[in-house]
Amino acid sequence: MFSDELAKYDWEQTTQRILSKTRHDVECALGKEHLTLDDFMALVSPAAADYLEPMARLSRKYTLERFGKTISMYIPMYITNSCTNSCVYCGFNRHNKIARVILTPEQIENECKAIRALGPFENLLLVSGENPRAAGVDYLEKALQVCRPYFNNLTMEVMPLSAEDYRRLTLSGLNGVVCFQETYNRKNYNIYHPAGMKANFDWRVNGFDRMGQAGVHKIGMGVLIGLEEWRTDVTMMALHLCYLRKHYWKTRYSVNFPRMRPSEGHFQPNVVMSDRELAQVTFAFRIFDHDVDISYSTREAADFRNNMLSLGVTSVSAGSKTDPGGYSSCPTSLEQFHISDERTPAQVADDIRQKGYEVVWKDWDKVFD
Repeated sequence: MFSDELAKYDWEQTTQRILSKTRHDVECALGKEHLTLDDFMALVSPAAADYLEPMARLSRKYTLERFGKTISMYIPMYITNSCTNSCVYCGFNRHNKIARVILTPEQIENECKAIRALGPFENLLLVSGENPRAAGVDYLEKALQVCRPYFNNLTMEVMPLSAEDYRRLTLSGLNGVVCFQETYNRKNYNIYHPAGMKANFDWRVNGFDRMGQAGVHKIGMGVLIGLEEWRTDVTMMALHLCYLRKHYWKTRYSVNFPRMRPSEGHFQPNVVMSDRELAQVTFAFRIFDHDVDISYSTREAADFRNNMLSLGVTSVSAGSKTDPGGYSSCPTSLEQFHISDERTPAQVADDIRQKGYEVVWKDWDKVFD
């Protein structure tokens, strides 16, 4: 399990290794076609801040080689904000006094119809709070079955499950799973996740192994930028990605670096990442792993997302609603977080085309399942 591999890396020592990187280390990394984890540390270090232009050129080169001039589009559907966790930064925190909604199968179908009216989406991301009793595997399976006739590619961002449950859901149309570790800093993890299922660090971090064991087609990874030192967190995620590629080599992978947005909990980020730093880590991941899908959500502003389209990003969301029932105007509650990019899917698609890129609405078909 990955927790055993992670235990070999001390957080503070890794942070110091990153901060000690020099311009020479950065230049050596940029001269290689295949990078080590140590090279990745150089590219996310402060020493690499003056090398964004050559990093951008390399990132663009590798992205064009692997993905061509294409950008995949997806859209999230929040099916419940009911949650038993106490994450201090999340609007769905169980202690927040908000209306809790668990969409019925009929309401989920109405959401599907409303999303289809927004654009020719085929990639749907189902998102839920973590409440295994009220919205457990049976509920998730039913949600997949309702959505399957409307979409060819179904991904879930839900509570970590057992390998057996992941296998079960793949039989109902599940193609991919997204899970944010939030932070790999075990020492401070429970400061942000004091109670609930999510408080179990090992269960969460080893969930990716269980996805791989279940044969999930695509696994999405991410850290929440704002909790801990971002350079160390993304380095641990790069380590995790290498581990997963070695053990579950048939699986596709994606990475995401969401920057913390305002939520009902009013948690103030401990770390603020600038646009230049987000660009830096995007370039670093592309140079480190030429094949990984790099995704930007509507947390990021429209202008910034547009500028990054040709420099490493390969998939974006559009038209996102982060409250259950938000698309079909059925009774809703508070959003999980406020989005920054409020363009319609059609506007996002037009901007992609103006960049000379092709919009990919569909990259999977049900017959492949």
